Amino acid sequence: MRMAKLGRILLVLVLFVGLAAVAQADTLEEIVQRGELRVAVQTQGPPFSFVDKNGERTGSSVEFCKLMAQEMGVKVVFLDYDWDGLIPALLSKKADILAADMTTKLSRALKVSFTDPFYTTGQVMYVKTGSPIKSAADANKPEVTVATLLGSSYTETAKKQMPKATIKEYKGGGNIAMNAVVAGHADVGVADLSSVNAMAATYPPGTLTILPAMLSYEPLSFAVRPEDRHLLEWVNLFFEWIRADGRYEANMNYWVKTTDWQKDH
Repeated sequence: MRMAKLGRILLVLVLFVGLAAVAQADTLEEIVQRGELRVAVQTQGPPFSFVDKNGERTGSSVEFCKLMAQEMGVKVVFLDYDWDGLIPALLSKKADILAADMTTKLSRALKVSFTDPFYTTGQVMYVKTGSPIKSAADANKPEVTVATLLGSSYTETAKKQMPKATIKEYKGGGNIAMNAVVAGHADVGVADLSSVNAMAATYPPGTLTILPAMLSYEPLSFAVRPEDRHLLEWVNLFFEWIRADGRYEANMNYWVKTTDWQKDH
């Protein structure tokens, strides 16, 4: 009798767990019903997300998300955050998806679920033109200040490649660290190559020099909350479709692989 009673209890528990799983909200379904896709983006991070000279939010990741919303049949709303505020905004459910040039670090994957990488790049060093620093070895000295973004993987790379240097993290996004190098507040900066190319082009020609050595391997991905498996699968499928029909390549050629976008934005 006791075994039979225990069996009934276990059956009830199994049914309860199953019903709870069914009842759990599906974020993708909520987005469609709401009629709005909420996207956390970096305040200023060209060429992936930035406000252009016309006051419009744009960039490679932004345009991908506009296409996503179009395919979902909803409108898109972009929520601006400094780099260190992106993951908290996603986890607190202020945003449905995080769309930035974020590296799929194992430490970050403990908190969020990353999509398949949409692009692979690497981090480089940049200096003010005329600087005696030509390599990581040159910068690996206590008197050298290295500028990075707070909460970025750039800091980790800088510490690994230049452990003796003084690392200075800047809170914000966009050109804030590069401005420090240009102004002489830092001797060298570290960022991913695509971002460095885009940001350096906003200064007068010859202002900055990008050092040739690649410091890291950086697969970039969008992110969702760990429980949002359906949304994760949909985003991965979205990228498969736009790779097949040419929209992915058009985006990357315009925004990331060239600086064609600068004449328009």
